Amino acid sequence: MKRILENIKIAFKSLGLNKLRSFLTMLGIIIGVGSVVAVMSVGAGAEASITENIQSMGTNVITITPGREQVFAGNREVRMESNAGQGGGFMVTRRFGDNEDEEIVAGELYLEDVDALKEKAKLLNEVVPVLSGFNSTFSYMSWSGNVSITATTEDYLSLQSYEMDKGSFFTASDVSNSSNVVILGYNVVTNYFGKANPVGEEVKINGKNFTVMGILKSAGSTFGMSPDDSVYIPITTAQNKIYGVDTVDQIIAKVESEDVMDQAIDEAKATLRVQHHILPGESNDFEIRSSTQLLEIASSVTDILIITLTSIAAISLLVGGIGIMNIMFVSVTERTREIGIRKAIGAKNRDILAQFLTESVVLSLSGGIIGVGFAGFVTWILGTFTTLSSLITAFPIILALSFSTVIGLVFGILPAMRAARLNPIDSLRHE
Repeated sequence: MKRILENIKIAFKSLGLNKLRSFLTMLGIIIGVGSVVAVMSVGAGAEASITENIQSMGTNVITITPGREQVFAGNREVRMESNAGQGGGFMVTRRFGDNEDEEIVAGELYLEDVDALKEKAKLLNEVVPVLSGFNSTFSYMSWSGNVSITATTEDYLSLQSYEMDKGSFFTASDVSNSSNVVILGYNVVTNYFGKANPVGEEVKINGKNFTVMGILKSAGSTFGMSPDDSVYIPITTAQNKIYGVDTVDQIIAKVESEDVMDQAIDEAKATLRVQHHILPGESNDFEIRSSTQLLEIASSVTDILIITLTSIAAISLLVGGIGIMNIMFVSVTERTREIGIRKAIGAKNRDILAQFLTESVVLSLSGGIIGVGFAGFVTWILGTFTTLSSLITAFPIILALSFSTVIGLVFGILPAMRAARLNPIDSLRHE
């Protein structure tokens, strides 16, 4: 132990003689470790934020979206068929080839589907349609810009567990009457009204007048996307007065209990198959996912993103390792006479090997420690000046420091072996 501490002391003394060179050598390690820790921290923060947002609705939530299935064949002729006018919600596109038919089933969801689920799916407590629109024009007095529109019903507030800051959410009467009323997200109020209370004010959405009924409390953000940047209007208003459509993007529903999730999904599937006139043996033209499945999908996506970005960032560590090996070879050449003197007074090959390996590890590990501090600074900048959230945990720090230590050992072994094999007589003659 005493010998190890002595080697570390000599290593720091040697590196301190060339501070600038040592720092430049460590730079690759600093950037590599900092990048790895920062990327993993931002990824962990994003995953935690997504998980929190999904779990805030509860683990007993299902999401229904339009589906799409393809059977490939020829492409000679195209014919469109639809039963949407019959109260259903699917469209069939058929392409006829030389030998086989190609059939594409593209699903659509309607408010009638919501009514059917409310009436027939007994295991669903709340069924809420959602229609989203991005980059819609929003203006107040002389200020204007783009916002995201979320069109839904009066049950959306409780389903998402959002809270009102001022005013009230729109009602069932507003939905049935296609009223021109709007609820503002927290950031929209900040951007357009400052500290003023906008409740009761008139605003324009895509050139149409709307009355502000209330303001939502801040709900945070995920991957830079936040409900605070949205405005909320009755879904019938959006369909009839903004977009001119009769479909919805998705249907969100709460199940009575997580214990009956599978039964509730089967019940919803059966209801929609009847509603869409889907015959036995035909594929569904919709997809149903539970909140647990959404969590798994979100987790897999963030994991892939983290692994990809971390792999790219880790290249800097390899470059840093090459820099360490290079500078250690230079150090061996510069200290050839010192090595000869040490061998002449009794130092063995293993002592010289241990000394130069220690210097390489100290150089690499010092860069790793500075890199962790650099990562903390980067994540602080991102958290302060952007909407990205980060979560620094012990795992990426331990991983990055361990990797930098291994790099010091791997890339320091060749220079250390070269130093250990030097002939002491030739070393003493070296100028």
